[in-house]
Amino acid sequence: MITAEQLIPYRTASIDYAETERLKAAFARLRSERQPLYLTAAEFDAILQWKLRGQYGRQAGIRQANTEDVVRIVTGAALSVSHPDEDYEVELRLGILGSLRGVGIPVASAILALVFPEQYAVIDVRGWRQIFGEVKRAFSVADYKRYLREVKRLAAELGWLVQEVDLAMWEYDRSRGER
Repeated sequence: MITAEQLIPYRTASIDYAETERLKAAFARLRSERQPLYLTAAEFDAILQWKLRGQYGRQAGIRQANTEDVVRIVTGAALSVSHPDEDYEVELRLGILGSLRGVGIPVASAILALVFPEQYAVIDVRGWRQIFGEVKRAFSVADYKRYLREVKRLAAELGWLVQEVDLAMWEYDRSRGER
């Protein structure tokens, strides 16, 4: 398992750091300006491009069903739902976002991590490998909650945003030539 100390040099080292910061700043502005909060199709697409990179085109046909209205309604519901039980709130948000075509747990987690970087991380193969020492390519809501608990523990130890820990872990893993 990765330690907080191992992550320190990777906080801003990611090849995606500047774009990640730009997106987080844009969504922070939206959080203060747009009530209730929702994403437009263009904002949703920007997250997809950031998360999926070279795989972006793979499900483009499936995602075409996500019209502007559908994206606004679904993301509005997911981003505005709240519940005193944080685990249940995560389940609700992931479930609602998962109703969009082409959105599974990893993409839903990317949306949450960019919009609420203090609370959420992106789940993926790289982060999972660094936290749990095993390769896993498909993730459930239970997996995400387990992963998020560990990332939050590291974030508390480092005094970083949850999303910053996740990005540092991603870069740590990538820098080792892992796939």
